[in-house]
Amino acid sequence: MKIALQTVSKKFGDLKALDAVSFEVVDGECFFLLGPSGCGKTTVLRIIAGFCQPDSGLICFNNEPVNNLAPHLRNVGLVFQNYALWPHLTVAENVAFGLTIPAHRTPEKERTERVRQMLALLRLQGTEKRLPSQLSGGQQQRVALARALVVKPACLLLDEPLSNLDAKLRVEMRLEIKNIIKTLGITAAYVTHDQTEALSMADRCAIMRSGKIEQIGTPRELYEQPGNSFIADFLGCANLLKAKVVSKDSDSLHLESIAGHWISRPCRRPFPAGTEVVIAVRPEKIRLGGWPADAGATNVFPGRLKEAIYQGAAVEYRVELNCGLILNALPSDACAPSAEQGKQVSIGVEPRDVIVLPE
Repeated sequence: MKIALQTVSKKFGDLKALDAVSFEVVDGECFFLLGPSGCGKTTVLRIIAGFCQPDSGLICFNNEPVNNLAPHLRNVGLVFQNYALWPHLTVAENVAFGLTIPAHRTPEKERTERVRQMLALLRLQGTEKRLPSQLSGGQQQRVALARALVVKPACLLLDEPLSNLDAKLRVEMRLEIKNIIKTLGITAAYVTHDQTEALSMADRCAIMRSGKIEQIGTPRELYEQPGNSFIADFLGCANLLKAKVVSKDSDSLHLESIAGHWISRPCRRPFPAGTEVVIAVRPEKIRLGGWPADAGATNVFPGRLKEAIYQGAAVEYRVELNCGLILNALPSDACAPSAEQGKQVSIGVEPRDVIVLPE
């Protein structure tokens, strides 16, 4: 099912929760709404589900307006953040619940078979007679997912479904949910504030802030070509510093900052000379070396190793440049110096990894 929102706005009292939000989710796509708490992403999901009416704008399913269609007639499945399982019903009864209401009522024999198939798909065999209180967090999450899918919805809406799980289980469930969505070929809209979730699961993602869409793209596009410094800093981690465009040639930008002279290549945006901009550099794109560095090296700056933070699979370094600016670096072991606090080092960045953004 194709979902489209056209200039949808919503206010709660004086708070403008959504401000002319527009986007499309194509059939079979796993589309993420990502942003900090309070940005409006859950309001978007509630409007798609029909639990909340927009003040203006249009919601369409397969090009047909559904603004006035009741929630139970929209053929959507919803997985809540807190799962919302009936505590007095067994697993099988919880999963079958949607098949007992008028919009999806099915004969008992078919209902039993569909519940069995869904429990098998979600690896819940053997839990049919248990109550939710007798299940682990991961099992409860899968029951909620099975309940939403058993009615064969045209689209699946997920509101931060993994936020109550521990870190390791979240990783496992990300893969499981993604595989189930792709196996069923269902359209999914997924709300989260977890950047790793979005990067690892989404086909496309909308970054939201203060009720507006900041940028829409694939995870790779958003991470490697962010539209502004908010997106660069929110999606993953980025070192940000102010700079001014000094000159521009056919494929390079020359910039001056407090740290020194930078070159960005290729030119992705037409910034004229004199433009105030922001340079963004991902920590994993910084290489560390000794000092003095090679004479004439591009985008190489002196500094001192301020701190080394052990993270298991990697070591994050905090480097204080001679200008006083502190950058985070996450180099590969092959490039990393010994973790001696106060050691003089150099940081280097390839021109292709220097992202230049509007101020």
